Amino acid sequence: MKFITLISFILFIAASAFIIHEEQLLPHLIQPEVPKGWPKPNNIFATNPLTEEGFQLGRKLFYDERLSKDGNFSCASCHQQFAAFATYDHDFSHGFNNQFTTRNAPSLQNLAWVPLYHWDGGVNHIEVQPLSPLTAPNEMAENIDSVLQKLRKDAVYKKMFKNAFGTELINSQRMLKALAQFTGSLVSANSKYDRFKNGQEKFNPSELHGYEVFKAKCATCHNEPLFTDNTFRNNGLPLNSFIKDFGRMRISNESKDSLKFRVPSLRNVGVTQPYMHDGRFYSLGQVIEHYRTGIQQSPTLDSSLREGIAFTKLEKYDLIIFLNTLTDTTFLKNKKYSAPDGNTPLVLSH
Repeated sequence: MKFITLISFILFIAASAFIIHEEQLLPHLIQPEVPKGWPKPNNIFATNPLTEEGFQLGRKLFYDERLSKDGNFSCASCHQQFAAFATYDHDFSHGFNNQFTTRNAPSLQNLAWVPLYHWDGGVNHIEVQPLSPLTAPNEMAENIDSVLQKLRKDAVYKKMFKNAFGTELINSQRMLKALAQFTGSLVSANSKYDRFKNGQEKFNPSELHGYEVFKAKCATCHNEPLFTDNTFRNNGLPLNSFIKDFGRMRISNESKDSLKFRVPSLRNVGVTQPYMHDGRFYSLGQVIEHYRTGIQQSPTLDSSLREGIAFTKLEKYDLIIFLNTLTDTTFLKNKKYSAPDGNTPLVLSH
């Protein structure tokens, strides 16, 4: 009888240790960041709970060049952190076989507040968004099965997928969910503008005047605090004869959407040049001059731009000064968003 009792006790201890071990393997949930005073974001993590392990897996995938056909391009190749995850100083990005993309790479920031992705709104969910660049022949030029085969051969990835999702199974759904956990967590909300609004810092006279100019002449489309209304508008750009991109009309097939593109956020606009869907302007001064004197009339031109926007030289100067207060240097340098250095733990300490 004593022997049976001893065996039962040993089995109980073993079972308890197993349960504790299993609990330790559970992913650590992260509360998505919602900055003070911001509207409620879209629930992009409704079926993809944000966890530390999922975020770290997505981060590793984002910077992994093996996701491309020739191993030369990662997501980060076109979305560079120091440029607010846009492509700095290039109108189009380099892709597979010395090809170029046909649109300027947009900044990846505050994506939880974006209802439709890409310049034309052709993607309606953050988990689906990576499929286009991954498989486009002029971008990463890979196919999903080939990517998964590469990942399945990597022992580190097996461990990370298990930590994030419970088993070593590596499939497209889990890969896309992990990428979404990383990109959906790229929140930029600590610029001088934000500190000014929170009463932590003051604007100088030029910044204050530029802010007033912005509110009077730009805020119709670039609403605070996101600095975009996420609509699609024709802002008077002549058709680019090289790429012949008609924007939203490519998705809707309706002429009323001709030359309409997504209104981009102006957050970090001081470091995301060149500007517009085709990167045709290399300075904020050129952008303002377009709205002042370069508007091309067309049937789908946004009604607020029919007469252009009048700016004095001083208003133009101070507006640029204000726009540079939207640069969030902590976001641009946050090591949490940077490429893993090989020594990053799979799970950060709590």
